[in-house]
Amino acid sequence: MNLHRMLTESAKRHPEREAVEHPDGSRIRYAELDGLSDRLRDRLVALGVRRGDRVGVYMHKSIDTVAAIFGILKAGAAYVPVDPTAPASRNAFIHADCEIAAAVVAAEFQAGLADEFAKADFSTRLLVVDADDGGLDGLLRRLQAEQDAPIAESVDTQPEELAYILYTSGSTGRPKGVMISTENATSFVSWCIATFEPTHEDRFSSHAPFHFDLSILDIYTSLSSGATLVLIPSDLGKEPVGLAKLIADRRISIWYSAPSILSLLCEYGRLEEQDYSNLRTILFAGEVFPVPHLRKLKEALPKPRYFNLYGPTETNVCTWHEIPETIPSDRAEPFPIGAVCSHLEGIVVDRAGREVASGDEGELCIAGPSVLMGYWNLEEQTQRAFLRREEAEAVDENRWYRTGDLVVAETPGVYRFVGRLDRMVKKRGYRIELGEIEACLYQHEEIQEAAVLAATDDEGAVTIVAHLATRDGQKLSMIKIKHFCSEVLPLYMVPDAFRFHEALPKTSTDKIDYQTLARQD
Repeated sequence: MNLHRMLTESAKRHPEREAVEHPDGSRIRYAELDGLSDRLRDRLVALGVRRGDRVGVYMHKSIDTVAAIFGILKAGAAYVPVDPTAPASRNAFIHADCEIAAAVVAAEFQAGLADEFAKADFSTRLLVVDADDGGLDGLLRRLQAEQDAPIAESVDTQPEELAYILYTSGSTGRPKGVMISTENATSFVSWCIATFEPTHEDRFSSHAPFHFDLSILDIYTSLSSGATLVLIPSDLGKEPVGLAKLIADRRISIWYSAPSILSLLCEYGRLEEQDYSNLRTILFAGEVFPVPHLRKLKEALPKPRYFNLYGPTETNVCTWHEIPETIPSDRAEPFPIGAVCSHLEGIVVDRAGREVASGDEGELCIAGPSVLMGYWNLEEQTQRAFLRREEAEAVDENRWYRTGDLVVAETPGVYRFVGRLDRMVKKRGYRIELGEIEACLYQHEEIQEAAVLAATDDEGAVTIVAHLATRDGQKLSMIKIKHFCSEVLPLYMVPDAFRFHEALPKTSTDKIDYQTLARQD
């Protein structure tokens, strides 16, 4: 089934049920959401958007954003969501990189995006949505009054055709686009439905931003089930007391977020003041959940089932593990990332690509229908992302994606995360390539050398530290360097601390000595 058919079929079964709601009081029923996305489909097709095109989405999370995603899919195009809190230059690069045919853009971002497109000599059609002027519905009504958009047929893409592109941090200094096909996405959603058994009575949290892969479970598992998707704005999503109250007041039954958010709720949300009788499932992914925080959360909320989900954007969730009802008081190690999902296969290999013996450390590789198509316009990186092995029979049938994560089989088929092969870290669920931060810092005219390190404390919190040497040997103002970073990096990638040196330490081959810098921290 195509992703957009998940909405259409639910609209047929439950036309009057609430599909999406926002804490500001706005809500939309299934029939209304299906109809609004149909009208956007018609307008996109009238603008010339065709099957296989890419269409950008540059909006804050809202009901209109959900409708935009489904309208784009119905037109046969792939949607490309960007982080609305990121610099316009980064978002313009993403949209120009994949040559979008059009973009649905919030009015507040129009001018900045247009300026950046002009600098890059790139042009495209913009559908500008103004929340204060009727939102998406108002825009489509005005455009229809100006020029009719004939009713178009929804396009059912083939399994191998592109559904969406999610851009993640790239080690080269530029974000890279993870291409997800229709089959990649639908196979994952089907696994979610079979595993977590949602019903039309459920109410899903939508905590993750739509440019983040956690949102795929939220949007499609809920709407394909006839459930209600409760949107959580980014500002409220990090405010523990307000968020704790929202979960209770909105009667959320299935929650999904990074562990850091759940830790925040447990520590500062005053959970004992709320009624969480509707909450039946808690899913978490994106980073290690420190056991003391998890134990405390389970003691505060003992009723739900807890699941640790693991997987990079390139596979979405590829392993899972249910947390036991009681966590032993002497357990300190994080729980395993678990077993490979039933629709996928996993192997653990050494650096030469040979499978290791059970219990030995190695890199986790994943094959199956939810493994990415590749990286947009990055053929060499795509080739490097997949395993090459001498024993090629299985590889000929399966494309083994190299996750870059080191694991050990704790018991047969149940994996424990050990670390990374590269310089990628995860912070609040976001994947961050430290090399991209370095590349951006080198854009500052006064910076001579830059090295970025990450440290993890005993509770799993990640701190990113930038070590800098300037051309004149002087320290830069903290206000200026932080302001500079906010203009070239998403907020979640801005370093937490800056250290200034006359010169960065070097190895015998005159490369930056990261080990010496780490010892200095």
